[in-house]
Amino acid sequence: MRVMVAGGGTGGHVIPALAIARELQSDYAAEVLFIGTARGIETRLVPSAGFQLELVTVGALNRVDLATRFKTLFDLPRAVAQSVRLISAFRPDAMIGVGGYASGPAMLAAALMNVPMLAFEPNLIPGIANRLVAPMVRAAAVHFAATQRYFRNAVVTGVPVRREFFHVPPRAHDAPPTLLVFGGSQGAHAINVAIAEALLSLAEKLPSIHVLLQTGEKDVEDVQAAAARLPISAEVSPFITDMPAAFARADLLLCRSGASTVAEVAAAGKPAIFVPLPTAADDHQRRNAEALAQAGAARLLPQNELSGERLAQEIVSLFGDRSQLARMGAAARRFAHPTAAAEIAAMAARIAGVSPSNDVA
Repeated sequence: MRVMVAGGGTGGHVIPALAIARELQSDYAAEVLFIGTARGIETRLVPSAGFQLELVTVGALNRVDLATRFKTLFDLPRAVAQSVRLISAFRPDAMIGVGGYASGPAMLAAALMNVPMLAFEPNLIPGIANRLVAPMVRAAAVHFAATQRYFRNAVVTGVPVRREFFHVPPRAHDAPPTLLVFGGSQGAHAINVAIAEALLSLAEKLPSIHVLLQTGEKDVEDVQAAAARLPISAEVSPFITDMPAAFARADLLLCRSGASTVAEVAAAGKPAIFVPLPTAADDHQRRNAEALAQAGAARLLPQNELSGERLAQEIVSLFGDRSQLARMGAAARRFAHPTAAAEIAAMAARIAGVSPSNDVA
């Protein structure tokens, strides 16, 4: 079986796509080709994972200035033509669109060439690429039940995450209260500023607290300096390589609410304070956070309400009621989907006409 995976841009698109690709390889002996753009994180992650990546030229349409939008519309026919050539050469049995810059033109090309298509949508509200191709796909894999209405034959599969997140052990009852703060691989400046301002209050009201902070490169020195001036136990680093291990050390998370992060939080069964990125396309991070907050699995703290004082209040309040943290963690785990990658791979095989009995023949 040959499968093309189109899309990328951010880790939220690429990391689940890689998990799906690995499942296709292991369960169906599939040959997988990725289509992305030069501006996306796929240029680093896909080749390092051992998959072939081809590039098309297209930019963003959503939440960009008028000049960028016109340039993208101008580039779109060329990107579709590039995709047509790649499809003609690779001859895929199925195309999986994961959203992001390259997904739209590649899926449009696949529709023109009658290639069976599967959309993967991790966010509550589909991105513009998936909304564009929704009427053309044969099936869709989604994270939230509310997203099913945008597609035909949509199945709630969840978002594929690393298996290690599903095996995060429970915290010991006598372990010091530990907060994990992260804002994605590049950090989140607003969160970094707020937590630095909150450290003094946390040191006073929760003197036994330990704080793990992933700041990104730009803010690491400032946050390290803020922590060093205070009598608080803190580990500050620009990047945490083993995030499942960091989750295992934490009682509470403070983070953004992109689809992959929300899926990891659910897989680990961890309570979280979500600070959605306000500039995220279609405000999808807020909607992701709302879904968990309404289920009692998380707290939603909008960035326009974020301050050191407010943040400290939220953290102190949650650590003051360990039973509530436990209930939130249990509620988060109900959003977990440990078989997501396998289910999505099986959906791709079905639309390609490949059955388990002959998938590796």
